[in-house]
Amino acid sequence: MSLLASLLTAGMTSLAQPGGYTPPDYDEPSHWLCRPGREDACAVNIDATIIEADGSTTVEPHVIAEDPAIDCFYVYPTVSNDETPNSDLVANDEEHRVIEAQFARFNSVCRPFAPMYRQVTLTALRAMMAGNTDTGANGAMGYLDVAASFRHYMENDNDGRPFVLIGHSQGTRMLTQLVAREIDGQPIQDQMLSALLIGFNVTQPVGAETGGAFQSVAPCTGPEDTGCVIAYVSFRETNPPPEGSRFANTGDDTTRVMCTNPADLSGAHGNVEFNAYLNTRSAFTSSGVMGEWIEGGPEIETPFVKVPGLLSGECLDNEHGQYLALSVHGDPSDPRTDTIVGDVMTPDGNILADWGLHLIDFGIVQGDLIEFVGAQAELHGAH
Repeated sequence: MSLLASLLTAGMTSLAQPGGYTPPDYDEPSHWLCRPGREDACAVNIDATIIEADGSTTVEPHVIAEDPAIDCFYVYPTVSNDETPNSDLVANDEEHRVIEAQFARFNSVCRPFAPMYRQVTLTALRAMMAGNTDTGANGAMGYLDVAASFRHYMENDNDGRPFVLIGHSQGTRMLTQLVAREIDGQPIQDQMLSALLIGFNVTQPVGAETGGAFQSVAPCTGPEDTGCVIAYVSFRETNPPPEGSRFANTGDDTTRVMCTNPADLSGAHGNVEFNAYLNTRSAFTSSGVMGEWIEGGPEIETPFVKVPGLLSGECLDNEHGQYLALSVHGDPSDPRTDTIVGDVMTPDGNILADWGLHLIDFGIVQGDLIEFVGAQAELHGAH
């Protein structure tokens, strides 16, 4: 088990008898980053500039759906800069920024729900990566918060509506536990259209779709499926996972890391174009800063960009592991950028190869994910 997994599972054995655990009051509006109909973290400007290969641009305005047929429930990744091992329930800039980057755009196809939870912080993660194995972080508390917020949503907001679960990194770890414990094989699975579990090692047996992380939740093959999962970790095609990588391999010959390409759910078309939404300036904390999108061109004024034809990818299964391999098709003869940022970097500028493109797992295929959820809403939404 990797250091990251070890940290996030700390205390998980105490789930059956949490002893002294008190859930947050999810009737308190401030304990939600996003809820439908509010001016909150999801009601932000996320317009995107479409940059064509010849350097021409158009602006794609973001439109929030007026009466979507389904709900989306999101759990954010490790972003808290609180100095304690587990975060508090006060939303800071980092929680708002990750909502903007990963989740707010889904309100074009579903009602958004995003709870705060007492996650293991970046402070604790960095301490553990530096060799401190006794951070005091409690992964169980974060999970119990997520489970409590989901039950609150089901009891107070769901009203029988189909829903989609969405998570990244630590958020995926929390939702993987939730699906396994409370949804997989249960009647509620009929309401779950899909679970988008991105940026963490979601496992399945070698040669089988189910039997690893889940017993009956299988990979999605198209929007006609329900009760299914999309999961992957991403790396550059030119920088595959190194031996012993924290992502992309399980370290066990009988299991593999699930890889479902959102741009090609059947897996039948090989390397296909991605519909990406990328942050204009940088991917996030620990990322490099993006240079000019258009050489000698105007400054991009929207917070996000789209780059048709620049990015493509496919799921690879080889000696390095199982991962979504990103190809960048830069052309030195045109004015558009030939590269993108998104690698996890140390403060002195070294790339952490075993993290892959963790910071832009969502962005490189966000348009494909939203298109998939929108198609599920059309086919299976409440009427």
